[in-house]
Amino acid sequence: MQASITQSAFGHLPDGRAATLFTLTNPNGLVVKISDFGGIITEIHAPDRHGAMADITLGFDNLAPYVKESPYFGALIGRYGNRLRGGRFTLDGQLVQLPTNDGAHHLHGGELGYHRVLWRAIPFHQGDSVGLTLIYRSPDGEQGYPGTLDVTVVYELSAGNDLIVTFDAVTDKPTPVNLTQHAYFNLAGQGDILGHLLQIDADAFTPIDSTLIPTGELAPVAGTAFDFRKPHAIGERIGNDEEQLRHGSGYDHNFVLDKPAPRAMRLAARVHEPVSGRVLELFTEEPGVQFYSGNFLDGSLTGKGRSYGLRSGFCLEPQHFPDSPNQSAFPNTILRPGEEYATVSRYTFSVEK
Repeated sequence: MQASITQSAFGHLPDGRAATLFTLTNPNGLVVKISDFGGIITEIHAPDRHGAMADITLGFDNLAPYVKESPYFGALIGRYGNRLRGGRFTLDGQLVQLPTNDGAHHLHGGELGYHRVLWRAIPFHQGDSVGLTLIYRSPDGEQGYPGTLDVTVVYELSAGNDLIVTFDAVTDKPTPVNLTQHAYFNLAGQGDILGHLLQIDADAFTPIDSTLIPTGELAPVAGTAFDFRKPHAIGERIGNDEEQLRHGSGYDHNFVLDKPAPRAMRLAARVHEPVSGRVLELFTEEPGVQFYSGNFLDGSLTGKGRSYGLRSGFCLEPQHFPDSPNQSAFPNTILRPGEEYATVSRYTFSVEK
């Protein structure tokens, strides 16, 4: 089988613009479908240990549910992934106020973040790899953010069953930037994710308050339900009587990755679904990964013949830390003119016999 990329109509936005769905297939038959609306990964078809294919990501059959307010299924997130306390921060002595869309806080770039814009898409085919380059100019003042931000995201599906996601951005004014990918995975292709075995290479995490905003502390995972340095089932300790689990209604926390050097690509997390044998490994240059256990899915959303009930998907979002512009001890997320925001993450799909 040869690698291929095809495209098809995916529906129309309320203003009449057409969205397109791109289907990437590698020589092994791994399939990834991506829309130019929101840069959304709508489907990933991967084999189990017997070669049977299943769609292992949550999403919808058509454009319409994505245009409505959905839980960021498969979407590109920006200008700032995760939460900003009160939707405000001080930048070079000036208070910046963003719209709030998560209670009192700003989440994932705002109601009209990058997950709800139409990107310019350029498909490519290079050797045994196929991919999609997505380009978006985010104007000065969009969702309250200062500066015009030119963003390029490249999805590349390799012959080695890697989905490589490359982010690049430049700005004409200082602005916070924290881009990520928000796919929801279920390696079984159905049911809940509580039996998935998760390993995260992190000695610490960032605790949150009752409104899911980091306290600023870096807390050790040792002795807590957040210790995934060795594999544990996601559901093994999710019901423990720990304050952080109560705050998040499960796992909804940033893990501080053990990194040997800045911009070093390393294995951040590994997930194994023991019944199917499917394995997902996340490699990233980012300093953190947000692990979310699908705590707010309640069965009210359906797509692709499935009902998305509680904990029917999990997210591993490589990123800088939440609320960093308000947390001086966290890694810097302010991009300035003349600098380049550049980061790469890689999702590798395999099976364990």
